[in-house]
Amino acid sequence: MRGGSHGGDGEDLGIAEQTLHNWIRADRDGRLGGAGSKPVSPEQMEIARLRAELARVKMERDIPGKSDGVLREGAGVKYAWIERNRKHWPVSVACAVLGVSSSGYHDHRVRQAWPRRGISNDALLVHIRAIHAETRGEYGWPRIWKELLARGIRAGKERVRKLMSLHGIRARGKRKFKAMTDSNHKLPVAPNLLDRQFKPTTPNAVWTSDITSEATDEGWLYLAVIINLFSRQVVGWSMQSHRRRELVIDALHMAWFRRHPPPGLICHSDSGSQYCSADFQKALTGYGMRSSMSRKGNCWDNAPTESLWGSLKVGRLHGKRFKTRRDAMDEIVDWLTFYNHRRLHSSLGYVSPMQFERAWFAAQNRQAA
Repeated sequence: MRGGSHGGDGEDLGIAEQTLHNWIRADRDGRLGGAGSKPVSPEQMEIARLRAELARVKMERDIPGKSDGVLREGAGVKYAWIERNRKHWPVSVACAVLGVSSSGYHDHRVRQAWPRRGISNDALLVHIRAIHAETRGEYGWPRIWKELLARGIRAGKERVRKLMSLHGIRARGKRKFKAMTDSNHKLPVAPNLLDRQFKPTTPNAVWTSDITSEATDEGWLYLAVIINLFSRQVVGWSMQSHRRRELVIDALHMAWFRRHPPPGLICHSDSGSQYCSADFQKALTGYGMRSSMSRKGNCWDNAPTESLWGSLKVGRLHGKRFKTRRDAMDEIVDWLTFYNHRRLHSSLGYVSPMQFERAWFAAQNRQAA
């Protein structure tokens, strides 16, 4: 703010532009304390400085928890988050916390304001390759086209498809995976309450669960997940070196403590011994949930969870060798974060699970207002 125009300084500081100009004018006229007020003492100035510093520290503490996981993302994603939250967080503070420069953010805003007409194939290919690399080859042309649109890059879907085909850019192929179900037991099996009704109308009405495995040099790593079927968001998970009932119980506990759903929720799984166990059923009852199970040997009864495994295995784990279980766990946690926060889901209209759920809650709040 040293001379010249002050445009943008107020926004960077989290101060209304008109307020900033009023302060500058008052300081120039010798009336910063207001008409008829006493001059501001050094002690008052120090108190004001300390209050401002305390407010800044609080913002630096709060921003990471509300940044939707963008700390791990590239500069473009961070700039987009800062733009969406300009009214809530000063630009300079958000840039510092997210590790990007204020000048870079302002350059990004200028670029976004330019119309993206007539983008060349070479330029479009650069964006396509970048998205393909960011998603580690998980996206095919439909999701890459949607991601381009989300980034403000206008190109026809057929053009994107042909360009990717010409340059051999494609999603990883699908593979079959071994089922983890242990149905050879005499434990009671719950009825199929879900009955392939995979589109509940509210969050936390139906959860689904399943188990998969990943090989490491140390031995097998087993993963159990709990999915909120409404948004396809993974709300609970557990990873262990075994697949005993504790594996699925731990995943259920995580989901419960994160969501606290109302009584009556349907928790659907296969009829494996882990889910039929007395301990797991006791946990469901304690949480006020109803157990639902697929028919024996029918993976389509739990198709959304099977689809999740395919995305994880093909999109991230296929072709990798892990020396330790910890290495595999780190990779899986990273993918789960990407899946919840960023992966475009075709059944949700090509938005991520968290975006879909936030949009639903925002709509509910508008209706209630």
